[in-house]
Amino acid sequence: MQGFSGFTGALYSTTEWIMRFSVVNILWMIINLPIAVILLSLYVNSFSMEFVLYYVPLILLVPILFVPSTMGLFAMARDWVLKIDHPSLMRAYFSHMISNYKKSVLVGLMLTFIWLIWIMDFYFFTDENDLLLMVFSIVGLVLFVFTINFFSLNVHFQMNIRELLKNTFFVTIGSPLLFFVILLSNSFLFYLSATKLIVFFLFFIGSLSAYFSFAIFYRFSLKMQEKAIINKST
Repeated sequence: MQGFSGFTGALYSTTEWIMRFSVVNILWMIINLPIAVILLSLYVNSFSMEFVLYYVPLILLVPILFVPSTMGLFAMARDWVLKIDHPSLMRAYFSHMISNYKKSVLVGLMLTFIWLIWIMDFYFFTDENDLLLMVFSIVGLVLFVFTINFFSLNVHFQMNIRELLKNTFFVTIGSPLLFFVILLSNSFLFYLSATKLIVFFLFFIGSLSAYFSFAIFYRFSLKMQEKAIINKST
């Protein structure tokens, strides 16, 4: 890339980034294909409780497939933000996914449990109560941003699960600007992929969401470190 400049250099850089996002996103989608099939089956049947047996493999697959693969996605996003290059995207992605697999599964079990409680409460208590609907919707948005921040913290800092939970809580609640930027950027990406560009969802949604979420988080963490240094010196 150093041998190109001007329009040629910009074109090369653009195609390189498209390849990065698409390759890693496709790997992520393939790993989570069983979950996608189950969700599609549930969607076709309007998520009816009559198909409760579908929920059992879904609950089991989320911590052992979705969470570790998404951790790998965020780890790749971290490498891109920090300008760490890899000769093989596939090898780097699976290396990130496997390196902390046990911890990712434990985190996945915890996050699945939390989300399951929210889904059950939302399903059973918001049907005929507008106030509860609004409350649980807000809780769901907070939980979504909390999960995103948890992924970013986990791939960027060496912490145990208890420390991750505590710091993710303070990061999510303690910075309204970070909260709304992550929420709005991800909402825009999901809206775009769901209503305008279906192909965008298949090739870019996961990797772009991870990249923008981590980039936003990383800038926030740098500012916090700068403030800590200034406060320490005064």
